[in-house]
Amino acid sequence: MTADVSIASDTGALARAAAEIFTAAAAGAIRARGTFRVALAGGRTPSAVYALLGQDEATRSRVDWTRVQVFWGDERHVPPNHLDSNFRMAHDAMLRHVPVDPGHVWRIKAEHADADRAAREYERDLRLAFGAGAGETPRFDLVLLGMGPDGHTASLFPETDALYERRRLVVSNRVERLRTDRITLTVPVLNRAAEIVFLVQGGDKAAALRAVLEGPFDPDRLPAQLIHPSRGRLRWLVDPAAAALLSATHAVECS
Repeated sequence: MTADVSIASDTGALARAAAEIFTAAAAGAIRARGTFRVALAGGRTPSAVYALLGQDEATRSRVDWTRVQVFWGDERHVPPNHLDSNFRMAHDAMLRHVPVDPGHVWRIKAEHADADRAAREYERDLRLAFGAGAGETPRFDLVLLGMGPDGHTASLFPETDALYERRRLVVSNRVERLRTDRITLTVPVLNRAAEIVFLVQGGDKAAALRAVLEGPFDPDRLPAQLIHPSRGRLRWLVDPAAAALLSATHAVECS
């Protein structure tokens, strides 16, 4: 799998590199079309990026937040005030600190008891926000993704039904080993983005990262391999621990 991989010197450098990509993508999209549409990742790794964007004045001031529309790549099946909520993490670290229009924050309403209802409502919201009709797929300016030790990304988990969905924009995905449902954007939506950035840190991700980037194509086992934008750029920002098992060909450092 051909990939643009940058190995940050540490987790702080990873956050700074990701924030730089975010601010540059925002400026370019706003200059070209007047708005910047970004899908955020959940989990632990992006929180430092969001804190930098939201709480560091020099970084925050580089974004015209009044022209930003915020979405999520996936959500846990919990209400927005839950400690596990991807929305809550991004809100606490970034969104409550910036002058983004509340009407431009498109969260997944995962408090619904029926996860499929949440997925269908989010698909409706995506079509409304992008002005996308039936049969059209929205194009994000930037998608941020993480990756788990099992090779999952967003809530596209190994050997789950969502991996094979090609018509819907958003689905609920049953993850039996976690005994829960997740709500996730589907592969076609992610792959239509103008730019996708994976943020990966920690030694527990090293084996999966090597398998995804250097192993045979096996997306049932390694769903992150499904992500390859058709008309966009794919980048990986990883820390030294996550990169420990990569071959030397990927040793492009950023500080």
